[in-house]
Amino acid sequence: MTETTPSLRPRPRLRFAPSPTGSLHVGGARTALFNWLYARHYDGDMLLRVEDTDKARSTEESTRAIFEGLLWLGLSWNEEVVYQGANLERHQRDALAMLETGAAYRCFCTPEELEQRRSEAQAARESFKYDRRCDRLPAEEVARRVAGGDPYVIRFRIPEGSTEWDDMVHETISFPNKDLDDFVILRSNGTPIYNLAVVSDDIAMGITVVMRGDDHISNTPKQILLYRALGAEPPTFAHLPMIHGMDGKKLSKRHGATAVGDYQHQGLLPGAMLNFLALLGWSPGGDREVMTMDEMITLFTPDGLQRKAAIFDPKKLEWMNGQHLSRVPLAELEPRVTPAMMEAGYVDEAIVDSRGEWYMSLLDLLRVRARTIDDIVRQAGPYFPGTIEYDAEAVANNWKERSSAADILEAAKEALAGDSAWDAGTLEAILRGLAESLGISAGKIFQPLRVALTGLTVSPGIFEVLVAQGRELALRRLSDAIGWLRRNP
Repeated sequence: MTETTPSLRPRPRLRFAPSPTGSLHVGGARTALFNWLYARHYDGDMLLRVEDTDKARSTEESTRAIFEGLLWLGLSWNEEVVYQGANLERHQRDALAMLETGAAYRCFCTPEELEQRRSEAQAARESFKYDRRCDRLPAEEVARRVAGGDPYVIRFRIPEGSTEWDDMVHETISFPNKDLDDFVILRSNGTPIYNLAVVSDDIAMGITVVMRGDDHISNTPKQILLYRALGAEPPTFAHLPMIHGMDGKKLSKRHGATAVGDYQHQGLLPGAMLNFLALLGWSPGGDREVMTMDEMITLFTPDGLQRKAAIFDPKKLEWMNGQHLSRVPLAELEPRVTPAMMEAGYVDEAIVDSRGEWYMSLLDLLRVRARTIDDIVRQAGPYFPGTIEYDAEAVANNWKERSSAADILEAAKEALAGDSAWDAGTLEAILRGLAESLGISAGKIFQPLRVALTGLTVSPGIFEVLVAQGRELALRRLSDAIGWLRRNP
């Protein structure tokens, strides 16, 4: 596929247009990201439109959640937010304009009449299609019924021929117009149907590129016809693949968390979430997977957009987050981790300020084996005052002979309690020297010591753990472990 954004077109203008009927879900976030990346790559604008015409389901809480999700991800927008519900008068004017040009007509059929015809078609095993009977009414009768206050909708008159477009993802897509119904564009209460509102707003906002899920493909021929009926050039379309769960079915709550806010609270970094979402339906080429936002902006072109459904793999997301945790600058990581550390009761502002260098080195130590911010917090306990729990498996594997383990820890504590420097090199020399004097391998000391210091089988390097804990806390941890072993022989 050749790159689709031509240099001859005006500055690209794209929009993300969520309905405020729930939180920002991963599918919507992926759509917003692709619009954002396209706009940034081609020096365009990404606008935000809240499609709040469904007053019964739209809520301020949902609108706020969508804004918060976008801002957490760092997906800012150009210009002020557009609220679709505020554009009712323009939607009505555009519908009336199509009445005047003959592109649309009034339909007086009642819902009951339409339902009866639909039932008759179903009984005859035929697909229901509006038969245009109201389009054949004499002009005088239409005028009389309007003057008499008869309720009516406005229907768009589908022209003959076919409607096609060059899609950035699916290349040429064509729909025979005979398969399209004369769809309603304005209800009897004067409110617009989705397709009219979208087209009217896109024209007013100057949108040149529409990137959205491929579940909208069936709407596109109708919208293209509306653009043309209103005298506007349709935008370029890109219909993105759907996102499926690991079972191959459309992603839903049964697959676990689907709201962006859920992942924020699970300790994910926004950069990792963006990186993961970008790969759901787009490939930068080669084997590249882990990318910064700047790299994604540079690499993003329609050439990489894919047709097949994307698979949302939570384990891949967790892995991706681990990659970003290990690469993000500490200065950027710290403000995201510290609130969780404060909530756990490990630090407060005083500790962060007074022991800033130590605290940053601790985060750097812990993030290597973490996949989420929560993992960092879970690992942090042994480095702060307070008792620790000993993992049962760690005890079973490394403190099998408890009396012997207690003796080894006693010897280690005595060796470490001197006035020697407390740095990794010195501590390694002390402990290896102890092993040699006891006639055992160094591992026979390191593993029992690891459990005593952290309660776990796996941790950062034992000398790094000792340095991070400091002499006082490390010796206290050893005393606690020795006491536990003596009490539980």
